[in-house]
Amino acid sequence: MAEFSQVLYEVSDHIATITMHRPDKMNAFTGTMMREMIEAFDLADADDEVRAVIVTGDGRAFCAGADLSAGGDTFARGGSGFDTEAGVPRDGGGMLALRIFDSKKPVIGAVNGAAVGVGVTMTLPMDIRLASTAARFGFVFARRGIVPEAASSWFLPRVVGISQALEWAFRGDVFDAHEALDGGLVRSVHEPTDLLPAAREIATDIAAHAAPVSVALTRQMMWRMLGADHPMAAHRADSRAIASRGRSADTREGVESFLDKRVAVFTDLVSADLPDVFPNWVEPEFE
Repeated sequence: MAEFSQVLYEVSDHIATITMHRPDKMNAFTGTMMREMIEAFDLADADDEVRAVIVTGDGRAFCAGADLSAGGDTFARGGSGFDTEAGVPRDGGGMLALRIFDSKKPVIGAVNGAAVGVGVTMTLPMDIRLASTAARFGFVFARRGIVPEAASSWFLPRVVGISQALEWAFRGDVFDAHEALDGGLVRSVHEPTDLLPAAREIATDIAAHAAPVSVALTRQMMWRMLGADHPMAAHRADSRAIASRGRSADTREGVESFLDKRVAVFTDLVSADLPDVFPNWVEPEFE
């Protein structure tokens, strides 16, 4: 297990669990937590034993938002400690959100309690979100005199639609898990003791039955195509992916196991066998 100061990281049964670990501060988000979570995602991506990632919080909160111990100056420098050449401080929540967006493993958010501000926006690039009945959500930025961060102006409308996104951002109030479910922010609501088992059930199903390289490619294809201006971009990526994976050992095993009526054993590795189906994809820089 990797050792961090504000994050717990453990791997078991092909599932990495990243737990925000400042329970006495309701897992309030800091620059240290940001850097440790990014490193945890780096570890998960580099480990071929990891086939899915679960993110949750320690104690009664998921993440209650930014650490406000600096008072009125909390947001004066953006919070990440990283500046551009022009001296513009990068938003720390956005740096984490972009790292989650780039994950090669599927990411499941298990929201166990308060998820406010960056605590909710960090979940948006996660692929599946589950909530406890004790969870509370809030896009509270307008009530703090700031604006949505963590690239949520891109993610939130794509997750829940523009009208719902704007209503939550305009109101800035805190709402319960059932409103989050009705608005499409989470896929299901569970009793607190059932939350992590439900998240692990989904992760285990992915780990046991899906080819890791196919999952990694599918994740890239779905997320990146949200910004495409024509379906031809998807057709090009699909064609490259089918051509590459069609010749792979995994595809042969997937077909033969189906015909033999047995569980497939996929051997291709994300670290070694992930094809580039986006040859013109360039990660934009913060300038």
